[in-house]
Amino acid sequence: MAHSDRPDMAIAKVYRGTFMHSTQQTAVQVLEDALLGVDTDGKIAFIRRGEELGALSQTFGFSPSDVTQLAKHEFFMPGLVDTHIHACQYSYVGTALDMPLLQWLDTYTFPVESQFKDLQFAERVYSQVVSRTLRNGTTTACYFASIHTDASLLLGKIANDFGQRALVGKVCMDTNNSVKHYKETNQESQDETCRFIAELLKRKYPLVRPVVTPRFALSCTGALLGQLGEIAKKDNLHIQSHISENLEEVKIVKALFPESESYTDVYLKHNLLTDKTVMAHGCHLSDKELDLFKEKGASLSHCPNSNISLCSGLLNVRNVLKHQVKLGLGTDVAGGYSASMLDAVRRTRDTSKVLNIQNPEHETLTFEEVFRLATLGGSQALSLDDKTGNFEVGKDFDALRVNVAAPGGPMDWIQSEKPKITLEKFLNLGDDRNIAEVYVAGRKVVPFKE
Repeated sequence: MAHSDRPDMAIAKVYRGTFMHSTQQTAVQVLEDALLGVDTDGKIAFIRRGEELGALSQTFGFSPSDVTQLAKHEFFMPGLVDTHIHACQYSYVGTALDMPLLQWLDTYTFPVESQFKDLQFAERVYSQVVSRTLRNGTTTACYFASIHTDASLLLGKIANDFGQRALVGKVCMDTNNSVKHYKETNQESQDETCRFIAELLKRKYPLVRPVVTPRFALSCTGALLGQLGEIAKKDNLHIQSHISENLEEVKIVKALFPESESYTDVYLKHNLLTDKTVMAHGCHLSDKELDLFKEKGASLSHCPNSNISLCSGLLNVRNVLKHQVKLGLGTDVAGGYSASMLDAVRRTRDTSKVLNIQNPEHETLTFEEVFRLATLGGSQALSLDDKTGNFEVGKDFDALRVNVAAPGGPMDWIQSEKPKITLEKFLNLGDDRNIAEVYVAGRKVVPFKE
């Protein structure tokens, strides 16, 4: 018996088959003919070899006949973690990608986000984005909502109702917005952020938490940034924002905050760079700024589809990892045109290859490394790796049951392959049709209940 097993826990479910996940030491660890037990709290009670079935069933008190057996063309992998997605931009995803970032925000984003004061509209969009991301295997999402408190609370409720693990942020912005009816005063932003946090925490959703969300340094005064830093510190909350997405933005931030050495320094000065901070993009961060991220324990969300779609820049992930900065992947809907984290996996590798084309000395990322970024890396970036990210005993069972031979699916099952090859094919070719079941904290959330 491994000391990490938890025989005192009542077992709700046991699965047998191939499991693939990441550890800190191994980008892809393959466990063939493994047994994984989930307790009644949705946590992993044991993960052991199939041949130990008899002993395990006695120790944990389950019947071997109740074990769920996976087929040869199936495997379990950890749920995908989307570290950056704008839920309120989902209605126009796949369109409006003909401008650079700042024009795109004024022309498309702010007018659409202003509609979220209408709660019926918000409910329709938010229900669609949560169900779509879950079907695509996103078990954890870090959401930007809009500036509207009640609609943001509604997003939290919808994520909870669907069973998705989520960080939800009411967006804060009190300056520099050409759309007059879509901004707040400094006081409104503070008051409504506090109301949002208090109300969401009061609801005690088991998997949904608030995240303090200054949109970015361009849309917040220094005063508001500082106040949001204090709010986050008081309740030890997560923080999310954007940083160094495109060069024009970096230039304007420098002009707006001349007393700061860098874009990163702006957030640092306002107590917004903590070990619970995740900043999206970071395409143009200097090595010195990455050192600050490492020192403070702050994370980056790599959003390759959006970086390319809005022509913002190419993040050198290899350099970020070299600086030992925590990094996850994000879809960045709707700057990114796909709500699927499988797309984020593919574009991450594409970006890495483009950097190699530009500089043959650049070491491209392997599919194994990118798999880790999309799962364990994302959970670390969101400071949730004590709860999710891989199949360690004691963590919540957040998992995808993948069937690479799904009828009518995008992949052809020609012959039995080694598990790693099957995983690589799924990451490169698969879609939601291959995701037979999705589990969050031990609960089956996909297929949806009628």
